[in-house]
Amino acid sequence: MVVTDRRRLRGAAGLVVAALLLASGWALGPVAASAPGNAEGSSDKARVRNVLVVTLDGLRWQELFSGYSAELNTKDGGGVDDPEALARRFDAPTPEARRTALLPFFWETIAREGQILGDPSRESLVRVTNGLLFSYPGYNELLTGVVDPRIDSNAKKTNPNVNVLEWLNQRPGFEGRVAAFGSWDVLPFILAVERSGLPANGAGPPVDHPRTDRERLLNEFAADLPAYWGSGRFDAPAMQGALEYLKTQQPRVLYVMLGETDEWAHGRRYDLYLDAAHRSDRFLRRLWQTAQSLPAYRGQTALVVATDHGRGKTPRDWTDHGEKVPVADRIWMAVMGPETPALGVRTGLSATQSQLAATVAHLLGEDYRAGVPQAAPPLPDVTR
Repeated sequence: MVVTDRRRLRGAAGLVVAALLLASGWALGPVAASAPGNAEGSSDKARVRNVLVVTLDGLRWQELFSGYSAELNTKDGGGVDDPEALARRFDAPTPEARRTALLPFFWETIAREGQILGDPSRESLVRVTNGLLFSYPGYNELLTGVVDPRIDSNAKKTNPNVNVLEWLNQRPGFEGRVAAFGSWDVLPFILAVERSGLPANGAGPPVDHPRTDRERLLNEFAADLPAYWGSGRFDAPAMQGALEYLKTQQPRVLYVMLGETDEWAHGRRYDLYLDAAHRSDRFLRRLWQTAQSLPAYRGQTALVVATDHGRGKTPRDWTDHGEKVPVADRIWMAVMGPETPALGVRTGLSATQSQLAATVAHLLGEDYRAGVPQAAPPLPDVTR
């Protein structure tokens, strides 16, 4: 959706800041005590017992690998009212310094301890293969491992395809321990919750059955935020709901769909797009640190991060994606965990979006293609 009213955008940005200030107080509070995790389920040889999957909707590979772009820090091309302020936050002399300023957890932790794919300067390309290059087809390809021509819109239609979360939820040791949180009300349809039975929080209160004052406060605060994009909500409720679910329910597989990067890009607000990416990176750090603070996750959890589609590359088309923007087929992926070799930015490796589903199962010692043989294979060399 394209938003043109700048006053509404500035007002929404202020609400987001307020939400994050309050949410950060919750997220950085004491972590609830937890009993050690039970190592049931997948192969006894697998050290990875849990997987956290996070997607950042429409985040370009250009920002991931090179950070802030001065070309887009303009009034006309990027909708930026104060280019100097944005440059002070994210500009730096080199692409490596700029990307670290924008996404410090990615480059200080994931790149050192895991793997990142999709840097064309390293001859590493990750591509979307569905040809449509927008969200529902992208999430279907990511989560099912197959391209389905029936998924040709963002309409709220139940996905006919089994996804990797649904498949894992039926495996021994995973039943009832797979969940999803998101910023888009189409998420339950993508995951076919009526069939799969997966808890998928994509709209409404971020905590479905609040039991504590903290959870009730989170729901009350989220209810006071405006429904700014209609079908999509701010990322803060999804982030905080997912963190609470991780601490209280301790799922073995948790998927979090973040959406503000795409929304602000469509609104041609490069400053708020970068701010959303920076906050998403901060959420990744909190999610990872929270997991490592809990005995059920410490040293036995993998993190997978990806996006559903790319975007254009010029000041004219960076806001867009879809069939009319063919360069939006280029995306990126990242993997980190105790069984993932620390290879940093992968070199000379081509991959497809459809390989993510089998990769999630493979990290857990499970063979997704045994149940969904048409799915693409897992990424190579993401486990020892």
